[in-house]
Amino acid sequence: MPHRDEIDTPRGPARLETDLPAGPPVALLVLGHGAGGDVDAPDLLAVRDAAVGAGVAVARVTQPYRVAGRRAPAPAGHLDEAWTAVVAGLRTRHPDVPLLVGGRSSGARVACRTAAAVGAAGVVALAFPLHPPGRPERSRAAELLTGLPTLVVNGDRDPFGVPEADASVRVVVRPGERHDLRKDPAAVATAVLAWLRERGWALP
Repeated sequence: MPHRDEIDTPRGPARLETDLPAGPPVALLVLGHGAGGDVDAPDLLAVRDAAVGAGVAVARVTQPYRVAGRRAPAPAGHLDEAWTAVVAGLRTRHPDVPLLVGGRSSGARVACRTAAAVGAAGVVALAFPLHPPGRPERSRAAELLTGLPTLVVNGDRDPFGVPEADASVRVVVRPGERHDLRKDPAAVATAVLAWLRERGWALP
């Protein structure tokens, strides 16, 4: 069972659900949810299970607007501010392991925008929303260019688009998947775990 608690942020309390591996953690992975979703999305749970089983501490963060019962997301600056405060609090609990940040959709964008500022070693972006549906000219590709090792897992039928790979950005495209990545969450988790192991951020 995850340990549940809250961390105060400048935007109100954020909820944390933290799962620890059996032994000392080899890394800390912090995951955020989609704009109208929650931290129990199938892909987030599958990644959590795979990572914890490979020695990674995983913290899933519910943004303050969701804790307060609102579905409409807060402005980007508010999301980033709350997330940065949560990650800072988590770092005091796990100070001596690599910090990895990520999430799905909106949560992936927040993780990318703040990755350098929070001192992350890498980013895991699930269902990164490259552009609003039907609006490819409004690309958010620049948010992925953090300079840090980044893994993107998107479905080939995602109406929000599929980012292109870059020198530091690896893109795994899941066939038949849409934005929710619900068809085969285990395959999403397998891709994430392989990438974490390749970089030494998870046990073999």
